[in-house]
Amino acid sequence: MAEDMSATQAQHDQIASGAGFIAALDQSGGSTPKALALYGVTEDAYSNDEEMFAEMQAMRARIILADDFDQSKVIGAILFERTMRESIDGVPVAEFLWSRKGVVPFLKVDKGLEDQADGVQVMKEIPGLDETLAEARTHGVFGTKMRSVIHEANAGGIANVVAQQFEIGKAIVAAGLVPIIEPEVNIHAETKAEAEALLKEEILRHLDALPDGDVVMLKLTIPTEANLYDALADHPKVLRVVALSGGYKTDDACARLAQNGKMIASFSRALTEGLDKSMSDAEFNAALGSNINKIHSASI
Repeated sequence: MAEDMSATQAQHDQIASGAGFIAALDQSGGSTPKALALYGVTEDAYSNDEEMFAEMQAMRARIILADDFDQSKVIGAILFERTMRESIDGVPVAEFLWSRKGVVPFLKVDKGLEDQADGVQVMKEIPGLDETLAEARTHGVFGTKMRSVIHEANAGGIANVVAQQFEIGKAIVAAGLVPIIEPEVNIHAETKAEAEALLKEEILRHLDALPDGDVVMLKLTIPTEANLYDALADHPKVLRVVALSGGYKTDDACARLAQNGKMIASFSRALTEGLDKSMSDAEFNAALGSNINKIHSASI
C-alpha cells in the first residue's frame, strides 16, 4: 500500500506542476471510425467492431511506443475503457504508461451525450460507474474524464451541465480518483464568449461548495478571451486546467493555447493530425514528434 500511495503522490505532483500536456487517446465507439479514417483506415478495412477496435488499439500503441511520447513532454494520457483493458508488449496499457513511459493514466468514463436541450448536451447516464471506477483503481488509473457540450449562452442549460458534472465528480473523488470535468464549449457557437463567461461563474460557484480535501481538474475549450480561466486555475480545489483542441487545427490550437498562461493542452485530433497508417516508423515518429513538440511548447 505504501508503494501505491507513493506512486499516487508522484502522479499527483506530476499532474499538478509537470511541464507538459495530457494526451487524449480516448476516442470511443462513436468517434472511432472518423479517427481511423483520418489515420488512413477506411471502413472497408474492418468488418465488425472487434476489428475496428483492433485497428484503433494498434494506432494507440504506435503512438504510445513512439520515442517522443514520454513524461518529458506528455505528463498524462486519457484512455478509452477498452484501451485500459488492452496490453502493449504484454503489459496492461495503464501500467505500461506509468511504468515504462512515466505518463499518468486517466480513463474516459462518460457514455456519450443526450440530445441537445436548452442549448447544451448533458451526459447520458453512466451505468456501472462504481464498478468501472473500482476496476480503474486496480489498473493504476489516477483520474477520469467526462464530457458535456455547450452550444450557446443559455444560463439554465450551462447550470445543468455544470451541476451534472460536479455531481458525478463527487462520486469519482469518493472512489479515490481525480475527475477531469469537461464542459466543452462548441468552438463554432455564435455566443461562445458569452457562454464561457457564464461557464466560468458557474464552475466557480461549484468549486467553492466542494468539501475541504476534494480536488478536481477542468478540461475547457480554449477561451475567446485569453486567460479568462486564470481564476479557475488558481482555485485551491483545482489540480490543473487543461484545454481541448475542439476541432482547431494543430497550429491554430497551439497558437490560441499559448495565449493562456495557466492552461496546458489535452488534445486529441490536434495530437494525431497528419498521422497515417501507411507511414514508415521513421515518418510516423517524425510527424508525431512534430505535433508533440508544438503542443508541448504551447503548454509551457
